[in-house]
Amino acid sequence: MALPAPDLNIPHSTATVEVSIIHTTATLTGLDCWKFMAPPIPGHDYLDVPCFCFLVHNPAQGRTVLFDLGIRKDWWNLSPRLTESFEKAGVKLQVEKGVREILDEHGINTSAVEAIIWSHPHFDHTGDPSTFDSSTALVVGPGFKNSLLPGAAENPYSAVLESDYSGRELREVSFDKKTGSIGRFATVDYFGDGSFYLLHTPGHTVDHMSGFARVTSNPDSFILMGGDACHHGGEMRPSPYMPLPSSIRPHPFTDSSSEACPGAMFADILRNGDKTIPFYLPAKLETAPTHHDVDEAIKTIEKIQEADIAENVLVALAHDKSLLGVVDFFPKQANSFMKNGWNLKTRWRFLKDFAAAVHWDGPVVDYEAKAAE
Repeated sequence: MALPAPDLNIPHSTATVEVSIIHTTATLTGLDCWKFMAPPIPGHDYLDVPCFCFLVHNPAQGRTVLFDLGIRKDWWNLSPRLTESFEKAGVKLQVEKGVREILDEHGINTSAVEAIIWSHPHFDHTGDPSTFDSSTALVVGPGFKNSLLPGAAENPYSAVLESDYSGRELREVSFDKKTGSIGRFATVDYFGDGSFYLLHTPGHTVDHMSGFARVTSNPDSFILMGGDACHHGGEMRPSPYMPLPSSIRPHPFTDSSSEACPGAMFADILRNGDKTIPFYLPAKLETAPTHHDVDEAIKTIEKIQEADIAENVLVALAHDKSLLGVVDFFPKQANSFMKNGWNLKTRWRFLKDFAAAVHWDGPVVDYEAKAAE
């Protein structure tokens, strides 16, 4: 039986922001699943994923920020340590355009972007801030300066370049009890009007943050920009508040709304056979760990699960292929996600990745191809 949805105790406000999900044209292929999540599920060996970021505009204040930037177009100019690791691991990167190019092509006044907010300083989120005006600040999470500075020119183990932050304001966010909370997240009210919050979501990295945007009022609805708080829907679902359904629509393998997929099909790959816990946990590696603190990452995911059950919250992870072919990407806005039923359409789509594990021998929808239609 599902637990009742927790009250997130979101502060009241009528202020909203306009949010667009940007498909950055960046993709990553060949990422080993076992480095990110456990236990292994047969047939789901690699993560081949897009990179999303977000344009957030506060119309009442005339202020605009970006949440993440995807991968820089000239990724080969990342630190040599990073680029060498791609080749060694068999990871392939493809980037057609930088985020500023994408925005400029659609008439966004990118000189007026007041800040780039990094969810965390990994290359598939940091992009190239140097392509933006020096008046655009770089906003980072707590612990960033202590763990990442100086950049790669002086510290080959740093994930960032001096050009990412030099010549612009580098602002580190501080979370404490005075900044308030949403659910069990410590928060910072970025615009000061209740329209857009930064959430403290550590674990994957020490400084990881997520965004929480109020996109409609009366009724309220919100978009939670998850970054890499988790890397796959199977780390977040099922949950105590959202058990694996007995009947799943749309069908995760075909995207058919008329055909139901029996939840029992996945019984053998559930952890401990439990329909109320996620298929995956963040991977705990002894050497070269992917996550800074796995126990903290699990706590963060548990907090996100409390928001994920809410019909008026869209949880949008940075690499969630389930969004492809369903959501409207920039230059369109995502504010009408409730009206468009995106939660219902995308929530269990990640199960497509388990087709081989459950011996599905029928057709499997190609999300990238569907998105390109």
